[in-house]
Amino acid sequence: MKKLMTPAAVLLALTVPVATVLASPLGGKLALQPRAGDALDGLTKVQTGLFLAGQVSYQTPFSNESGLGPVMNKSNCASCHSNPLGGWGSISVTRFGADDKGEFVPLEHLGGTLLQSLSISAGCAESVPAEATVIITRLSNASMAYGLIEAIPDAAIAANNDPNDLNGDGISGRVHWVLPLESSPTSPLRAGRFGWKAQVATVLTFSGDATRNELGISNALIPTDSAPNGDMAMLASCDVAADPEDVADANGQTFIQRVTSFQRYLAQPPQTPRLGMTGETIFNNIGCNKCHVAQWSTANMPKLESAISNKTIRPYSDFLLHDMGLLGDGIQDGDATEQEFRTPVLWNLRTRDPMLHNGQASGGLFADRVTAAINFHGPYGEGAASAANFAALNTSDRNKLIAFLDSLGREEFDFDGDGEILLSDLAALSACRADASITPDEACAIGDINADGVVNIVDAGMFLQAAAREGMDVTQDCDNDGTVDLIEIFNGAADVDENGVPDTCIACLGDMNSDGFVGGADIAALLNAWGTAGGDLTGDGNTGGADLAALLNAWGVCP
Repeated sequence: MKKLMTPAAVLLALTVPVATVLASPLGGKLALQPRAGDALDGLTKVQTGLFLAGQVSYQTPFSNESGLGPVMNKSNCASCHSNPLGGWGSISVTRFGADDKGEFVPLEHLGGTLLQSLSISAGCAESVPAEATVIITRLSNASMAYGLIEAIPDAAIAANNDPNDLNGDGISGRVHWVLPLESSPTSPLRAGRFGWKAQVATVLTFSGDATRNELGISNALIPTDSAPNGDMAMLASCDVAADPEDVADANGQTFIQRVTSFQRYLAQPPQTPRLGMTGETIFNNIGCNKCHVAQWSTANMPKLESAISNKTIRPYSDFLLHDMGLLGDGIQDGDATEQEFRTPVLWNLRTRDPMLHNGQASGGLFADRVTAAINFHGPYGEGAASAANFAALNTSDRNKLIAFLDSLGREEFDFDGDGEILLSDLAALSACRADASITPDEACAIGDINADGVVNIVDAGMFLQAAAREGMDVTQDCDNDGTVDLIEIFNGAADVDENGVPDTCIACLGDMNSDGFVGGADIAALLNAWGTAGGDLTGDGNTGGADLAALLNAWGVCP
């Protein structure tokens, strides 16, 4: 079997200077961006093992016997964080409390503020108490690249703290200072950055809190289970497993440690094109970047893993609390008031459906959802001015801004945006060779990986890596001329049936699936391409009756 041709090998074979493959739009050596849900680049073998073990634990359901419940919302993490694994989902949880003359009452003695909607038996169930006058739903946050976010220095987040709007820009974001569960009571407070109310500062706290409150698994950070509606007698009769229920495995790792490693080592999702879209300039001009701060640097500290330390990330959040006006949900959490929310990250935005904390921007096209989400930022609160500015944009500028937001989470070479790298994407990449001055706003920029304004063999070599990463065979060389088939197709070789093999190598007309036999499967493929060029056997650019006749004429075993 042939080895995968790297971009450098392809360039050497075609006498193109190898140095051209080394220039990345963000500096350094050119490399594919990790896909959403991938592990960080640069993990050690041990760290990769921890990531994979955590990935399994993240998806594995707990049972009653292993400590699930007695009240919970799901039996595993993946049920809520699923698009992709560790990402956003469409599952909502219910929170409740009461309003007493303008003061929020969390009703903790009745199980507030989080409702656990499931239980191990009907007799152990929890419900929203009659005393609750504030009842809302919230979507689960994604946990991608949490290790990178945790590594942003507190001082960097606090540098944007402006609770009294001293700079007069209409934005009064403030840090939510919190104590991690793993810290001693006398430890310094940390800048919160996770959760809708920035109520969590570390990945381990996030894991411990969710494991106990969402799964009903007591652990080292919260060693007792949640009592259904605060009823300790019911807890005593319903809790069948000894606390804490999260115990170390054979490797000395507890569940919360394993899922912390998984979330900590998740990579930041891709952004394609990486830089330069006009829509981002418009995004900034209308004030969105006052809260959705694009770029941060992680701390450069010896104790941090090299895959996390001193990295540039682009989450598009300031991690501060803001008064969101009518978007406020009436729930107070720590120092975060009823109207305040932390600025959510925008990476991987293109895959989110629904959007916003309560999912009220949902369905339809991406443009519909994101337009609704922006409009909901007004007419009151700190997002109102940007929402009004967005509404005032002309159609062209609005579309450019939406196109930029649609780049957040797009995989390189995914021209049709379906989340996969397919041969149809190679055809689109090949068509881009004709454009000699590609800008970041053009569709061809999705394949101009080094942002040099042209799609050439450098980009084709990177396509091989992207295709191989998704399981495509990129080593086939049907004519044994030393150039793999996909590169020949990129260079213009015909592949009418889009099977990844140049048509010049197919000696059997009508063998659509290249199995050496013209039969029923080939008729099905031809009919599926009817009216397009996909099954054109006669060279007229269309699949029709003449092609069907040609196929039937070749029926049987190929010569």
